[in-house]
Amino acid sequence: MKLILIGCPGAGKGTQAKKLSKHFDIAHISTGDLLREQIQLKTELGKKVTNIMNSGHLVPNEIVTQLLSQRIEREDCKNGYILDGYPRNLSQAEKLSSITGEIDKVVLFEVDDNAIIERMSGRRSCPKCGHMYHIKYNPPVTFDICDECGSKLIQRKDDAEETVKNRLKVYHETTSPIVSFYDEKGLLLKVSGVGAIDEISSYLIKTLEEA
Repeated sequence: MKLILIGCPGAGKGTQAKKLSKHFDIAHISTGDLLREQIQLKTELGKKVTNIMNSGHLVPNEIVTQLLSQRIEREDCKNGYILDGYPRNLSQAEKLSSITGEIDKVVLFEVDDNAIIERMSGRRSCPKCGHMYHIKYNPPVTFDICDECGSKLIQRKDDAEETVKNRLKVYHETTSPIVSFYDEKGLLLKVSGVGAIDEISSYLIKTLEEA
């Protein structure tokens, strides 16, 4: 089974991808992880990616395509895989089948923008132990202090409200054509990204098994 998960930042793609990956025994592939892996390994490609990102530019499609082509050749992809957050634009979507072959289903997680802003801007993380919190849904015992190690919690720059709003604007501009592209092919499955995580994954698994 080959799946694509799309949805705005904070819609729950990564969380559901992990659950689907475990249930169907297929690989979970995040292009962001692939890029970070190259950077951490300090490969020539990783150095190139670092320079591009530090200059504020988007990583070119050719580089992402190269990494994806190499990744799906690994042993853990023999039963299929989940592409998490890729393709990000229509150009990538149109070229993807030449790399992956036929895709079984494209899952679109729908979440209201206001819910995403609340979800992401309320996140806090511990810079020391990495523990995650939310000021409304999963607050620490003491405001802004990590329960685990006592460090002061921080808000990541990309979780700041204005940043989230800008990310949503870019997402809507680039993703609408992708949604139409896969809908016309009869591959699109729309799912609400709001609700209990296990309920969403149970619905997804049942729907995909019956498809």
